[in-house]
Amino acid sequence: MTDATTAAPIKPGYRYYVLAILVLVYMLNFLDRQIIGILAAPLKAEFGLSDSQFGLLGGIAFASVYSTLAIPLAALADRASRVWIMTGALAVWSGFTALCGVAGSFGQLFLFRMGVGVGEAGGVAPAYSLIADYFPPSQRARALAGFAFGIPLGTAAGTLVGGLLAATYGWRTAFIAVGLVGLLLAPLLRLTIKDPVRGGTDAAKVAAVDPAPVAPTSVSDRVGRAASLIMLGLGAGCLILAALNQFAGVAVGNALVLAFGGLLAFVIGVSFWIAKKTASVVMPKPSFWLLAFGAASSSVCGYGVAGWLPLFFMRSFNLTLAQTSWYYSGIALIGGLMGIWLGGMIADKLAKKGKGAYPLTPAIAFIISAPCFIAAMNSPWLIGLVLPGGGSNSAQLILAFLIFLIPTGLNLAWLGPITAAVQHLAPAPMRSTASAIFLLFNNLLGIAVGFFYFGWMSDLLAPRFGEESLRWAIYTGMGFYLMAAVLLFGASRTLKRDWID
Repeated sequence: MTDATTAAPIKPGYRYYVLAILVLVYMLNFLDRQIIGILAAPLKAEFGLSDSQFGLLGGIAFASVYSTLAIPLAALADRASRVWIMTGALAVWSGFTALCGVAGSFGQLFLFRMGVGVGEAGGVAPAYSLIADYFPPSQRARALAGFAFGIPLGTAAGTLVGGLLAATYGWRTAFIAVGLVGLLLAPLLRLTIKDPVRGGTDAAKVAAVDPAPVAPTSVSDRVGRAASLIMLGLGAGCLILAALNQFAGVAVGNALVLAFGGLLAFVIGVSFWIAKKTASVVMPKPSFWLLAFGAASSSVCGYGVAGWLPLFFMRSFNLTLAQTSWYYSGIALIGGLMGIWLGGMIADKLAKKGKGAYPLTPAIAFIISAPCFIAAMNSPWLIGLVLPGGGSNSAQLILAFLIFLIPTGLNLAWLGPITAAVQHLAPAPMRSTASAIFLLFNNLLGIAVGFFYFGWMSDLLAPRFGEESLRWAIYTGMGFYLMAAVLLFGASRTLKRDWID
């Protein structure tokens, strides 16, 4: 059963109340997602994990279900109550976060992290759609940027609260405590937020420009159907190879990896089939692919660096778990808030001169981010250019903190502009699903590849660089920012013709 939609004009005060609640939910989304980063040291010690194994725990365990299930849940959100879906999602991911605190093995923790991903799959795309229906187009990028405040707030809270709880009471208490907070917020979300009329804030503009917008039911599903069949075929092939390996002794790779990959491809295929009409609208558009892979390339660094920096500070800056919690939470909070708000505000202003400003703004930000990250990680060398011996440890930490604020902010500047642009690649009734398809690529590549890449590269470089291998792994990842900039520059040239008002 769906909620009755809100037909009356939306009061500005209530509009911003809704945004505040959604920010709080998104904060918990990222808190539960990113808390594992600050808990890297105790988890690795508890279960005897390598950096690569921890990369799997933080990446593919979460991203495989988070990315794929987002599409069917978003398709449901385009037809049913978005508030009900988000309420259920919040309860599920919070419950599984609490269960992480009772895991007795790497395998159990892996499965519980998958459960967190299942819940969070229903938490973002419906929120994008709600915000798009509460705020008019002229305010949408800033509103979505405001929603994205949940990322630095959640990352900072997860780092600080999770780290301090782990340092004082143990990592199990940290998981249980933050999970219970989400369970308490779920009733407030359900009881105080209403579903607005879909496309209600677009109505006046659409009526003036396009009195007969294309109905979703009239859209051909040929492209989405083809994408679904390709993924289903790929999944079936991987599962057959896994069976041959396991039961017929045919050496065609690791059976477990093939089976996991086959199931993942199969779920993606089913998701594309569910969303075949929306996929057929957005997938033929060059802007969609450029935005999706541009954002995904940046997210490889964004998620990966955010997940591994706490361990880097402990290894290379010799900080304790409690010290790292305060240090990195400050970087994530201050830098993230500044970057997200400025990105949305600048893009909204520049977009008055052309739609290309939406991807162009973060493209420039990513070009600046890469050298700033490297400079921040080498604060002793920078100080040494002025002071013999590199100055005191405190001076090095202060300088690193100040420089880290720049790329941390720029790294998140894409969220408002790009998510706003994706909202305009499909008609209003398809926005939740279009966002979920975009997030499939962004998160499956960004979280799964990003978190694993830095751990895998650290293990690969460890024989040569020892404890500093993580530093060099992060250096190599900066190339993903440059790739993201190139792709988003391309999107700035195609977005105008793919835009739907």
